[in-house]
Amino acid sequence: MTTIAAKLQAVRERIARAAEAAGRRPDDIVLVAVSKTFPAERIAEAHAAGQNAFGENHAQESVEKITRLAHLPLEWHFIGPIQSNKTRTIAEHFQWVHSVERGKVAVRLNEARREGLPPLDVCIQVNVSGKHSKSGVAPGGEVELAEAIARLPRLKLRGLMAIPEPAPDIGLQRRRFALLRELKEKLAARGHVLDTLSMGMSDDLEAAILEGATLVRVGTAIFGQRKKN
Repeated sequence: MTTIAAKLQAVRERIARAAEAAGRRPDDIVLVAVSKTFPAERIAEAHAAGQNAFGENHAQESVEKITRLAHLPLEWHFIGPIQSNKTRTIAEHFQWVHSVERGKVAVRLNEARREGLPPLDVCIQVNVSGKHSKSGVAPGGEVELAEAIARLPRLKLRGLMAIPEPAPDIGLQRRRFALLRELKEKLAARGHVLDTLSMGMSDDLEAAILEGATLVRVGTAIFGQRKKN
């Protein structure tokens, strides 16, 4: 078994244990392997080990890899900050965008999504840490943004996403993820049909799953530490 295959298996076992502890089915939780900064060869290796969904956060770097791996049936998730001048590239090459935090970006993604492609699946990023350094709308800001996205025919709002500030305390991790779940439930009560809570990474996926994560984004635990720029 290759190193990546072994690490993928270890992550899947963590997901299964967390799901069991939460009284949930492991199959209800999607694993997105965060492959940013890693070469296409590592992604192909992960795919050979049964992984199909990959997360990237740099548009130009991503397109190069997506193009090289176009022969593989992969699903691409954009998870990083979105610059307005990159919306066309993202809308044309990705199936999911997890990090929508501005109405202007949503409009540009909608306009750039080509006819003939299915609607772009999107999540609203919420800043559940309350730190100015973290991206996302403040809790409560997701309501107006969700209403705006609902009016855009080439986008499909799937749910909410968060990247909390790292915290060693699982209780604090769970409180932040619980906040995101509660915000999703409030949107659902307003009539939005949502099925996704994108939350949880290498160090906190257990807490996220206990609080209802349907999608976890794991990079380091699969590919190893990223090189410092």
